[in-house]
Amino acid sequence: MGISRRNFLKGSGAAVGAVALSRTPAEAGPDSPDLRTKGLQSTTTICPYCAVGCGMIVHTKGGRIVNIEGDPEHPINRGSLCSKGSAMYQVANNERRLTKVQYRAPGSDRWEEKSWDWAMDRIAKLMKESRDRNFIASETIDGKTYRVNRNEGMAFLGGAALDSEECYLWSKFSRAMGVGYLEHQARI
Repeated sequence: MGISRRNFLKGSGAAVGAVALSRTPAEAGPDSPDLRTKGLQSTTTICPYCAVGCGMIVHTKGGRIVNIEGDPEHPINRGSLCSKGSAMYQVANNERRLTKVQYRAPGSDRWEEKSWDWAMDRIAKLMKESRDRNFIASETIDGKTYRVNRNEGMAFLGGAALDSEECYLWSKFSRAMGVGYLEHQARI
């Protein structure tokens, strides 16, 4: 006796339903979030790439990043990440990524490894020299002198990883330096 199409579809649907209902969430497999991140330390952060500010969850084990994914609790991206945010794992775990300061002196043909303290002192020194060299205290327009306190030798650029308070401090610092060319990644 042959089986009709209708009976075949009924039987198939019942079999699929029975299998689906018999499984529990713990048996979902190795891709289940609970099993994938079990025993890992979780930290929330913000993606540094653009001005959107998507939330990310970074999972670490022994101080090394082992997984990065979108934060489903974050109001902006609700767990999704673009291709740049998804690639953060590859950037963080790239063996070619520089982790120490490299400096090449003017006219030199080789790079030298320097300390972070040396780099910060060098940056501060160069910023001071640039400010002293390019600072304009006043400007005369149509015979009238105006106090401008402007530094045209520097520009500051804020990034998407900064929160509102950090942007506020960054802008205050740049204004104290006399920088007029202040921009943020969100506007570019």
